[in-house]
Amino acid sequence: MKKKIMAALAAAATVLPFLNLTTANAINFTMKNTINSESAILVNLDCDTVVYEKNADTKQLPGPLVNIMTAVICLEECENLEQEVTVDESVYSDLYVTDYPDDLRFAHIENEDVLTYTDLLYAMMLTSSIEASSTIAYNIGEGSISAFVDKMNDKAAEIGMKNTKFTNPTGMYDAEQYTTARDMAILTQYALKVPHFETISSTYTYSPTVPNLDRHPDRDSWIWVHSNTMMEKDGKYYYPGCHGIKTGNLEKGGRNIVTTAGKDGNNYLAICMKSPLNDANGETTFYHLDDASTLLNWAFKHFSYQIVLPDTAELGELPVELADGNNYVLAKPSREVDLLWNDEVDISLISRDNITWYANTLKAPVKKGDILGSVTLEYSGEQLETVDLIAVSDVERSVSKYNLYAIKMFPKSEWFKKAILISVVLSIIYILICIYSYVIFKNNEKPIKPIYAVPKVDGKNGKKRRPSSKKK
Repeated sequence: MKKKIMAALAAAATVLPFLNLTTANAINFTMKNTINSESAILVNLDCDTVVYEKNADTKQLPGPLVNIMTAVICLEECENLEQEVTVDESVYSDLYVTDYPDDLRFAHIENEDVLTYTDLLYAMMLTSSIEASSTIAYNIGEGSISAFVDKMNDKAAEIGMKNTKFTNPTGMYDAEQYTTARDMAILTQYALKVPHFETISSTYTYSPTVPNLDRHPDRDSWIWVHSNTMMEKDGKYYYPGCHGIKTGNLEKGGRNIVTTAGKDGNNYLAICMKSPLNDANGETTFYHLDDASTLLNWAFKHFSYQIVLPDTAELGELPVELADGNNYVLAKPSREVDLLWNDEVDISLISRDNITWYANTLKAPVKKGDILGSVTLEYSGEQLETVDLIAVSDVERSVSKYNLYAIKMFPKSEWFKKAILISVVLSIIYILICIYSYVIFKNNEKPIKPIYAVPKVDGKNGKKRRPSSKKK
């Protein structure tokens, strides 16, 4: 259980950096050369930028390109790649019955051969072996290939493959199984970060580590060769610096290829899908290899990093109130912008007009480097990059202008409003206190009692007048 938890955590750590692969930059330059494949995409792997695409979101039959996902699931979920697996032909024998027997690919793996998961991965990635892919899916799926396919589709959704559906791990024809060139680019970029994938998919020849001499007595002849002949040094389609990854052909889906190549520190991923199997004369063709070479040659010849926006470029100005001296401030980019650019396209075609100011006017003081707004670089309607615009210099505040402004604005200020409010409240409180004091004073005033009153005097003698008594 502990191993499974650790494996899950490791897989999660691998996924996180690639959850945003669908947001890769796109420039999509026009290429003069003809691409025969119905769909294609070219990605610079160093800056994750799509520089060319053709029908990149059109759904196509992937064929054995699905083995890339099969390999990803195996590499992420298998706890021990050196674990030995006994091949059971019954797992894939139903695939022999097909309307398209030419689509079947084998690695001369026999029933009851014992191979490691590593061996099976090499057999699958190099030769599209249905024995290997089916055996991997059956065992990783714990006896259920359909359960393994569910894992494939879950992973596709997880990494952002929005137009892909897997129905089998082998790539055999199924009208319900589809993907796009863009989704295959997303998958391949993800796979290249999975441990061991790049090594396996870029190997030209491989021999199984388990000899199985009972069924393969001539061990030296049991060698698997990568189907991407762009790696074959003496071959017609050899391309220096090319790494195999995967090919996948179907009678109903044409020829497909996913490959990478590096030169002078630049690395590209080229994907071509649904290339015709034959030319107009019915002759067998390999346009997918020609197309991949054309894309890579074009990229290596015409693309380099160029400064498209220097950090000294003055892109506008904003008025500054209360300034001591100039009543405006110039704005420039916060950093220099260099992009992978096609030397066939003039940099001046990059628009700098999309500027957003964070305020219409400023009030001094303004400090050099203060963020004033942003500029978005655009080419042919596509947004390339957004950069902050900052103040070129300081703008000091004029004391006299500020004092006059403060006097003028005080009646409109919050402090003035607060002062008025406080005065009104204090006045009301004072009036209430006065009223309260008056009421208390009136209530505390007592009348003089009769016993303390001065008696009346009678006449001049000053004698007290006695009350008269009357007889009844």
